[in-house]
Amino acid sequence: MGHDERESRYPSPVPPANGEVAALLDRIASLLEVQHADGFRVRAWRRAAEQARRTPEPLADLVRDGGADALLPIPGFGRSIARQVAGWLRTGQCGYLVRLEGETEPEDLLRTLPGVGPELASRIHEALHVETLEELEVCAHDGRLAEVEGLGERRCEAIRDALAVRLARRRPPPPSPATEPPVGLLLEADAAYRERAASGTLRRIAPRRFNPEGEAWLPIWHVDLEGWHLTVLFSNTALAHQLGRTRDWVVVYAGRDGEERRYTIVTERRGPDAGARVVRGREAETRIFLSAKALVEGEHEPGSADAPDPPG
Repeated sequence: MGHDERESRYPSPVPPANGEVAALLDRIASLLEVQHADGFRVRAWRRAAEQARRTPEPLADLVRDGGADALLPIPGFGRSIARQVAGWLRTGQCGYLVRLEGETEPEDLLRTLPGVGPELASRIHEALHVETLEELEVCAHDGRLAEVEGLGERRCEAIRDALAVRLARRRPPPPSPATEPPVGLLLEADAAYRERAASGTLRRIAPRRFNPEGEAWLPIWHVDLEGWHLTVLFSNTALAHQLGRTRDWVVVYAGRDGEERRYTIVTERRGPDAGARVVRGREAETRIFLSAKALVEGEHEPGSADAPDPPG
């Protein structure tokens, strides 16, 4: 087993020792550092790694008995870090590390549902652009899932039931304006990221998927905006490669107060919004934002009714 795989997934049913947890946290801190993340974030992960080494109780036992909350009393373990560690201790997978290493594949997540094989997972992702099981659940209940080719009502019902069971224990409260970043903020980050990527000023990582030559081609950007911790990078999914959208689709991970959400921003190619950048899943909000922005910009154009008179 290779070094990187060993650090993102522990290899046996034996719970990892605290030193292994610390190595995971150090790995994340190192990746954030080389990707030019904010120094405070890097130090936070380093501090958590040091505290993991110093904690006498096995962290795996704490998580087994009390979940992620049992890690919060440990100095340096905020809610975000505690959840990542608890998830790794339970499943052997650390989604945050996987993302930093540039290895993300939504189809793999969809295939964990009963009756969803590789072909169907690809069709679902291509048709709905879902990246998480929570997003798929919304589609399963609003009728969009039933429109995917090859899915009848019985199969949709089976997927709905499987999602209800899978998400019952970890379903977050419904998103509200206070728990989701504004569409304008996401579009601002998208535009800034694409500008920086084009100018070559961002750190580039070498994703392991769809990159047989190991080329460091994927720009990644860590930034704090309006109280949100953002990680921004181009989509590296199979569908993005298949459609030639790896330089168009942008994925934004937005985290705050221990919660994290994922958004995909694309150039709309059909309908009234063709040519505009839109946030998938929040198209209506995007349309309202862009309309308001165009109205404000129009009011300040030379010659408009509300534009100030030119100096005499």
